[in-house]
Amino acid sequence: MARTPRRYARFSITGLAVAALVMATASPALADAIDGEWCGPSGQRLAIDGPKIVTPGGNAITGNYSRHAFSYRVPANEPGAGTNVSMVLINEHNLELTRSQSPPAQGGQPERWRRCKFTS
Repeated sequence: MARTPRRYARFSITGLAVAALVMATASPALADAIDGEWCGPSGQRLAIDGPKIVTPGGNAITGNYSRHAFSYRVPANEPGAGTNVSMVLINEHNLELTRSQSPPAQGGQPERWRRCKFTS
C-alpha cells in the first residue's frame, strides 16, 4: 500500500503534538536526597554528604544517613552537646530538623531549614 501525502501529513502532525506534550510536561531533574548545604532560620548552616556532616558548630562528624533523613548527636564542644538531632527531607528545598532536648522557648517544635543553594 503506497503512502499518500495526506497520510504523511497526519503522522507529522501527530509526531509534533506528542513532542510538544513531552516537552511541556518535562521538568528539570532535582536532587531527591538530603545531601547538600542547609540554612537554618537563625542563620545557622550545615552540610551533609552521605554519612558525613559539618555541623552548625563547624565540626566534621559522621551521623546516621538515609537518602531522605539524617541524624546525629551534637558534639561535646558545641552548644546543646549530647542532644540528638534528626532531620527529614520535606521536599527538594526544605527539611524539618528536630532536637530531642529543644530549649523550652522552642517547645520542641521542628525547625524548617532550606537549601542554601538549589541543586538542579
